[in-house]
Amino acid sequence: MKLAIDCRMLGSGGIGSYLSALLPFFIKKYECFLIGYKKDLELFQTEQSVKTLLCDFPPFSVKELFAFPKEVLEQINSCGAYYTPYCNIPSGIKVPVFSTIHDVVFLDVPDLASKIGTIVRKWFYKRAINKSKMIFTVSNFSKERIQQRLNCKNTPIIVTYNALPHWFDSKKINSVEKTDTILFVGNIKKHKGLHTLLPAFNLATKPTEQGGFDIKAQLVIVGNAENFRSGDTSIVEEINAMPKEAVQFTGRISDEKLLDLYRSAKLLVQPSLYEGFGMPPLEALSLGTNVVLSDIPVFREIYKDFPVTFFKAGDSKDLAKKIAETWIKDKPKNLPKKYSFEKTAQIIFENIDSELGH
Repeated sequence: MKLAIDCRMLGSGGIGSYLSALLPFFIKKYECFLIGYKKDLELFQTEQSVKTLLCDFPPFSVKELFAFPKEVLEQINSCGAYYTPYCNIPSGIKVPVFSTIHDVVFLDVPDLASKIGTIVRKWFYKRAINKSKMIFTVSNFSKERIQQRLNCKNTPIIVTYNALPHWFDSKKINSVEKTDTILFVGNIKKHKGLHTLLPAFNLATKPTEQGGFDIKAQLVIVGNAENFRSGDTSIVEEINAMPKEAVQFTGRISDEKLLDLYRSAKLLVQPSLYEGFGMPPLEALSLGTNVVLSDIPVFREIYKDFPVTFFKAGDSKDLAKKIAETWIKDKPKNLPKKYSFEKTAQIIFENIDSELGH
């Protein structure tokens, strides 16, 4: 079967990584027609089962909705189906559509976007549901939230789960010496939990005579300090009140540098209040770093079989206590082989083929 795949989000954060990891399996399984930007599709020019078509219309743009190129649509509609790793679907597609909604965080978390921004996102979600034969998502938690928020009754929602990206290399775990660092990988949005982590870190590093746990550690935040200064002044005030050098911002870093940080950190803390899946804990564990994470439903689902430490979501005192307890633990071992992109791809293929009668 010939499958059209929207590749315009390759290289764009988590969704780009998700698609990049799946594409080798798609190419092996189907005759693939890839739609995207020149810089992203050059890698696939030599693949025998691949045809590429350049398209510079951005996802979620007015052009995508009302003036998608006719020559691209003709090629798409010559295929057996159309797959997109997100919920953007160009107008004019007549073949069966299979799309993806990773989470509905913008609908579930108040004030994450403007009122108009939330309405627009909900419209795109609903449009994807109405136009798709089925929706793929990355956890049972996300499936339940999609069903509740979008009243999704007639379109099947299939849980595929997420997995480690291909550039992770666990062979170097033992070659990197651990440092006294606590790692946070996330952003400044409130649901990521920095407002919980900062006071917890402050308490964990206080001397015992001051009621703390006397942990000698530095908090390393993957990201730019300027983003935090412009995005949340209260977080900046909390950081400025801490001892000098207590918190370090990495700035924008390469994948290899992120691997080094995961390997060398003694602990990753994931204090999120909401996630669709939550990749950093899986990444850290695979590279020999212990994890403390909030006991939100999706983390209970995804990491229930993994050697992680849960704390009460939003509770800084409990987080400080769990940091102290986990600080002296040995490296995590014997991780379950629960998630892989090979498994994810297989779930997608089985459902596409079943729906199309192949």
